[in-house]
Amino acid sequence: MTSTMQYLKQIPVFAELPDSQLAQIGANTLERLYRRGAVIFMEGEPGEGFHYVLSGKVKIVKATDDGREHIIKILGPGDIFAEVLLFNNQPYPATAIAVEESRVGIIKNSDLERLVLSNNRLALQLIKALSQRLLYAQQKIKNLALNDVLARTAETLLRLGKEHGRPGPDGSIGITLELSRQDLASLVGTTRETVTRTLSSLKKDRIIDFDGQEMVILQPRKLQSYIQA
Repeated sequence: MTSTMQYLKQIPVFAELPDSQLAQIGANTLERLYRRGAVIFMEGEPGEGFHYVLSGKVKIVKATDDGREHIIKILGPGDIFAEVLLFNNQPYPATAIAVEESRVGIIKNSDLERLVLSNNRLALQLIKALSQRLLYAQQKIKNLALNDVLARTAETLLRLGKEHGRPGPDGSIGITLELSRQDLASLVGTTRETVTRTLSSLKKDRIIDFDGQEMVILQPRKLQSYIQA
């Protein structure tokens, strides 16, 4: 199996497809390498195609009316993005930026649409992926509307731990992300000063610990208890 097909097998939306169909997808995939901080695409630019992360991490951000950056999601290997542009000629609804050196696969919309129309299984997988993205958006809106900063910080840390963490033998979760306090504040939906105070309080209570870009969730259950049902 080629290197590209091996990577495709690790992407949930493609994982259940037979090798013959993976080969078709691989033949229509462009691979691009982005350095840390590089813009993959800008909000408002013409939508080029369906993207997925092969290696590294990518953040999806939305500009607010006052020019600030709101991080919608942090993506890692296997995650897809810009899938909402399928079957429509709309501009990118947000900006994608490489958090670290990242390799990204891109399939032009016209090529993927052609593959979807001839492949029911791929169509079903993409529908599932779009449904999961919609559920994530609904949960985030609910979180912002109903939870206080502590609860939102706890939810964000646990989500980062689930998506990018390393479980420890003692039940802790280690996280290494090249995110600034401002980035984390954007994910939580608050100010940098507020999220810094909240993290310091959680550290003082020995619920989390951190040093630079390294963070450890020492008590995941305690952190979970701060989140409203």
